[in-house]
Amino acid sequence: MDDVAEQQLDLRGLKCPQPVLRTRRYLRAMAPGAMVEVSCTDLLAAIDIPNLVREMGASLQAVRRDDGVLFFVIRR
Repeated sequence: MDDVAEQQLDLRGLKCPQPVLRTRRYLRAMAPGAMVEVSCTDLLAAIDIPNLVREMGASLQAVRRDDGVLFFVIRR
């Protein structure tokens, strides 16, 4: 992964719709160009987070799954 997120948002253990709601709030507070790595265990986040990123005009830099945890690197 070329892009390294400066910030981490750990949402493991939260159920839908909390991961997407908290990610939205976090992205709104970020400076343009900043990056965050969001980690979730809710499987619906695999659909919800990319949709949120697109709706907000942000950019999904990377997605990976590791041992049941989804990781999204998002550039604001």
